[in-house]
Amino acid sequence: MRKVYSLAVLAAVLLVLEGFYNPKTKIVALTQNKIEKATFFPAWNDALLLQSQPDTLTWKLLGDIKFVKKKDKTYGEVMFPVVNTKLRLTNKRKVAMSGFIVPIDNKNYALSKNVFASCFFCGKSGPETITGIKFRGETPKLRTDQYVTIVGTFRSNETNVDDWIYHIEDAVIVKGAK
Repeated sequence: MRKVYSLAVLAAVLLVLEGFYNPKTKIVALTQNKIEKATFFPAWNDALLLQSQPDTLTWKLLGDIKFVKKKDKTYGEVMFPVVNTKLRLTNKRKVAMSGFIVPIDNKNYALSKNVFASCFFCGKSGPETITGIKFRGETPKLRTDQYVTIVGTFRSNETNVDDWIYHIEDAVIVKGAK
């Protein structure tokens, strides 16, 4: 009860103080380990919402997936993924995820739950244990099995059997890069 009361008082004080600020006043916010400038607006403004921490995805959550058999014009009968509700709500949101780097070719990488020797290409796991990565800007040079944490925009795929089930786009390595 005491916490609820304290939060209510804090919210009321912030709303009162909000009236004393000039909308053009700059504030500084810590976001993704860097300092960014933002214009002060009411707390529900998009500029402040962008400062929130990314959702953390786990391999357990990505592994909570079902498959249904459907017809595909190219391959005949194929098992299509059915992504769980929580991941559907995470679509197009900023996420953080950790895993092992698996090279796909000279310029493309994937993030894997397992090291290369146990990734799903070798038959030890399913396709839900890997996610495609599209880096922001230039693709960094990475080592096979390098353990990293990346932040980017999450996207799931339930319709294209020639593509990853999961993607992290506009990705930036926040931990583990040399």
